[in-house]
Amino acid sequence: MFEEEAQDREEFIYHRPVLVREAIELLAPRAGALVLDATCGGGGHSEAILKTGADVLALDRDPDAIAEATNRLSEFGNRVTLRKANFRHADRVLDELEVGKIGGAILDLGVSSRQLENAERGFSLMRNGPLDMRMDPGSDKTAGAIINSYSEEELTRLFRDLGEEAAARRIASAIVKQRKTAPFLETLALARAIEKIVGRHGRRHPATQVFQALRMEVNDELGALEQGLRVVTDRLESGARIAVISFHSLEDRMVKNFFRERSREYFDRPEWPEPRPNQERDLLVITPKPVEPSENEQRFNARARSAKLRVAEKLG
Repeated sequence: MFEEEAQDREEFIYHRPVLVREAIELLAPRAGALVLDATCGGGGHSEAILKTGADVLALDRDPDAIAEATNRLSEFGNRVTLRKANFRHADRVLDELEVGKIGGAILDLGVSSRQLENAERGFSLMRNGPLDMRMDPGSDKTAGAIINSYSEEELTRLFRDLGEEAAARRIASAIVKQRKTAPFLETLALARAIEKIVGRHGRRHPATQVFQALRMEVNDELGALEQGLRVVTDRLESGARIAVISFHSLEDRMVKNFFRERSREYFDRPEWPEPRPNQERDLLVITPKPVEPSENEQRFNARARSAKLRVAEKLG
């Protein structure tokens, strides 16, 4: 039901959420519980949670997303609370609202369709716009500032580590040389420069991974995830679950490792005579292997193809 409804509703809406049915089934929110939608986007997951009878606290750092979700979720009245905030600071919002523990949480780490398609936001390598890429327009660092100020070594590291770009050094070297003549100010200028450097092979644009790396750096996405996982998990009540949908191998690895460390029963080291119990164990992994979108969803929504869902439950 959730998948079909999402497909019907999302065709012209801010962001088409992925794995809605699977996420809600595994999250298993209780009626009347307060569930945190830590990255609400256009409100797709929030709406599905509200339809189960649970209440929602929805966060997003993008004011456009909050405006869109506010409109979409208006029918639910005071059962939903929306705040502009980065989920890494979810504890601050909960404290302001005088909420102690929450009955579940969902994090959808994908970039919204509207962000990607709005040229002025600077995420798109197909539509010309300023090299911006800030999810929160009020933050300072932009993609243009990074491209035009990072050293060749810093750009190489960025493209290699966050973009997993095989030609990272070659691209970084060419960018540093070219910007001495004219700085990069717009998305298409950068995309075309990268295409000229590495050529085009297959359907994927050759600048895709570089743009991904820039977006992740501008918004400190891995730093926010590392902090946010701890913050959100610490606020879960016993028996509540956290569901995380990632779209990047580095994100998925971080989620997997976090769940594993918080769920381990024992720690062992060569110098210890025997394994020691993990006194801080507070999670039970619900999905030993990540849940991936159905073939039908992948056909309908190309951006769902790389999505992975992991879920863990808070222990008492």
